[in-house]
Amino acid sequence: MADASKAYRDTLNLPTTAFPMKADLARQEPATVTRWETDRLYESLRTTRSGAPKFVLHDGPPYANGHIHMGHALNKILKDIIVRYRTMEGNDAPYVPGWDCHGLPIEHQVLKDLGAKKAGMSVLDIRQRCREYAARFVDIQRDEFKRLGVLGDWRRPYLTMTPEYEATIVREFGKIVETGNVYKGKKPVLWCPHDETALAEAEVEYADRTSPSIYVKFPVKNPKGKFSADASRGTFVAIWTTTPWTLVANQAIALNPREIYRLVRTPFGDLILAQRLAESCIKVFQEVDPGSYEVTEGAWAGDDLEGVVCGHPWLERDVPIILGEHVTLDQGTGCVHTAPGHGQEDYEVGLKYGLPVYAPVDHLGRFTQEAERFSGQRVFDANSPIITLLKERGRLLAETTIQHSYPHCWRCKKPVIFRATEQWFIAMDQAITDDGKTLRQRALEEIDRVAWVPKWGRDRIVGMMANRPDWCISRQRAWGVPIVAFSCGKCRAPLHSRAIADHVATQMEREGGSDVWYTKPAEELVPPGSTCASCGHTRFETERDILDVWFESGVSHAAVLKQRPELVWPADLYLEGSDQHRGWFHSTLLTSLLTDPCAPYRTVLTHGFVVDGEGKKMSKSAGNVIAPQEVIKQHGAELLRLWVAAEDYRDDIRISSAIMTQLVEAYRKIRNTCRFLLANLADFDPAHDAVTLDRVHDIDRWALHRLALLISRVRAGYDAYEFHTVFHALNNFCAVDLSAVYLDILKDRLYTEGSRSAERRAAQTVLDSILSALVRLMAPILSFTAEEIWGHLPAASRTAASVHLSKFPRPVPGWELAPDHAARWDRLFDVRAHVARALERARAAKVIGSSLEARVALYADGILRDALERDAGELPELFIVSAVTVEPSARRPADADALTTDLAATVTRAPGVKCGRCWIYRTDVGSDHRYPDLCGRCARVIGGQ
Repeated sequence: MADASKAYRDTLNLPTTAFPMKADLARQEPATVTRWETDRLYESLRTTRSGAPKFVLHDGPPYANGHIHMGHALNKILKDIIVRYRTMEGNDAPYVPGWDCHGLPIEHQVLKDLGAKKAGMSVLDIRQRCREYAARFVDIQRDEFKRLGVLGDWRRPYLTMTPEYEATIVREFGKIVETGNVYKGKKPVLWCPHDETALAEAEVEYADRTSPSIYVKFPVKNPKGKFSADASRGTFVAIWTTTPWTLVANQAIALNPREIYRLVRTPFGDLILAQRLAESCIKVFQEVDPGSYEVTEGAWAGDDLEGVVCGHPWLERDVPIILGEHVTLDQGTGCVHTAPGHGQEDYEVGLKYGLPVYAPVDHLGRFTQEAERFSGQRVFDANSPIITLLKERGRLLAETTIQHSYPHCWRCKKPVIFRATEQWFIAMDQAITDDGKTLRQRALEEIDRVAWVPKWGRDRIVGMMANRPDWCISRQRAWGVPIVAFSCGKCRAPLHSRAIADHVATQMEREGGSDVWYTKPAEELVPPGSTCASCGHTRFETERDILDVWFESGVSHAAVLKQRPELVWPADLYLEGSDQHRGWFHSTLLTSLLTDPCAPYRTVLTHGFVVDGEGKKMSKSAGNVIAPQEVIKQHGAELLRLWVAAEDYRDDIRISSAIMTQLVEAYRKIRNTCRFLLANLADFDPAHDAVTLDRVHDIDRWALHRLALLISRVRAGYDAYEFHTVFHALNNFCAVDLSAVYLDILKDRLYTEGSRSAERRAAQTVLDSILSALVRLMAPILSFTAEEIWGHLPAASRTAASVHLSKFPRPVPGWELAPDHAARWDRLFDVRAHVARALERARAAKVIGSSLEARVALYADGILRDALERDAGELPELFIVSAVTVEPSARRPADADALTTDLAATVTRAPGVKCGRCWIYRTDVGSDHRYPDLCGRCARVIGGQ
């Protein structure tokens, strides 16, 4: 219609709107963010929803170190989509963002920046530098999150380094101390020699590493009458290890009590190993010495060999055979070298047998003087000399290498070790309830009361909770909240209690935070009158370790949910990445169950990690990192929001230039569809021009039916947190139901009917209903675009100052068609699709040019013909042709186009003359002598005007 003859152009109702076709998002969005802030949109939302049912999504605090990355963007946008939807749905859904401000990542970067200057600085000086660093990146990240369109209480976020929050951390620690579950002991923990601190499970990443793989002989010294040792040949127990350096601390050899062990005669002595692994071990040994190997008649169950005494491969140390359920026969020899100071399972089995928790390794990962000849060597560097020594002593059976997954520090990316040190722990298997249930048991019970999205999240955290060791909550760093405990200056006995924690917490609140621990002497920190319970001494020393940052963020439910009046405890939803099953979801559950009767969350939703277009992990070294700032600069934050919604976040989420290009096209389709709707509502005032449902056309009823289905489908998607179904529903509705069908059909009525005619007003009424619903359906995702569209809506359609202050749409009663009526339209559109292909073939054969030049004759029988005859008056408009006839199949010409087995068609040029205004071929063109080149309808419209 854009090419209508100039003579009648001004008589057409051509679309007009100030809503731009080009979004220019990168330039326009910052102004919208500023307007939301100036208008205090977040505060208006709280006021508008005051008194409504609460929905609280509790924000997991990101680290305040560095600019945000794509994972941050994914996480915050998902949260924003949910909060916006819940607010529009009618909930009071406050969103209080937070930051984790303490811990190794920040201290590590500060010390790196200081370089040599750090040598002369006090702990307080370093803590002040860390505080300034964290505060700077809180401000940076806050602006970056706001730029994503994320609404929240950005003026009052929670920070783990504020005095109020730090005081809550200490009080929660005191409450847990009161349960009796906190203790100090020497146990093996994950230790980073580079960062010189213990690590939590959540602070460890696994990466492939090449390690030595060696088989070692332990000589049998005393068989305890279990068997006869061959003194001439030598009898040995064979072990396998990938950490030769831990042999320095070996204290025992563990066997599986129920497995069968055999004696294998070899060129280098008789070897005891598991029967099921004998064949595979012999193959390995034969590569070193291809001599003869014989499995002898002797056989023993593992528990028959308990108590046999071996000798250490090079040290003067007895090594007993013990039993352990942890011994598996996946690989190795079935005889496990045991060093209680360097492994959790070794430690646990060592406790049963009273073995020493021996770990001659310092905080830098170097052997101490106790390790004698290896003293001063870094443990990984000592592997090679230890293997050389084993060869010299004739104790090495075989040597190779193995590629395996090995724990690395999440911060420095270097391999970690297990090292027994004095640490503070929270016991997992000590009773915390009157009926004797342990923290582990309560956690596993509570996990089953929580809704997990996706459902596999439940299995993931159950596996971690069931097998985790006691929680090591101490760290050997400066930047954090101290463990509020003291040691007696005389007998070194520990002093810690809830009363002490509360006393110190009050000082922290009053005097500016946890720095008081470093500025005051112990006698001013302990409550007056404190004495040592062991010896009665009254002078104490402060604990130097700080709390694990996972403990700090883990008590946010107490520091935030319970403290902020606009929030509720427990939260309705926690939402973080899948790594938080062993991180925040884990720590917050444990801290909550030690002080409260249930989990701090009702539902837990997790998302995957962001990867590149090929599914590979992003890394600077690989050069495949895509930063959110780059996408925003090129496409705007709106495209990032669309990307988050379009992808299924339950798996790892891919992003690439190609993916963004596809989303640009999808966005353009949605935007241009809305622009078309706006452009055809320019002269429409819903308050005066809208018509009632009984006055709209049948095709309009179909459009409202599809709209009702869309609203139901989108609401279900938001409710189930399945935003990709929301995106696909919106995209399909705009691209297919509207652009390809309804709006295409509607153009003739919109452009050529009288501007105030009942026919056009009926169409506009439906368009207004569609746009009003569509803009609100997309608002949680396409927040910028929805706000822009909202500003261009007819005034009477804007029910609030912002689209985000409006109510989420619900289907209007009467919109959905009865099943038989809906089936009728499904049949008509199926026929329409077949006719469209026939028209295309006719166009290719030069029979017609545009579809309006066509006359379509349909040939069918029975029910189909009856149905088509009933709808014959609708078909020209539906097919966008000038004429349609329905004929019985008997009249079908030989050259008819078979559309289906029971439907055929012919396409010929339409009879009549082309109307100079609507371009439809009609036989009544010129019937009004005043307008010889117009059809009767167009003549009446112009004459009426």
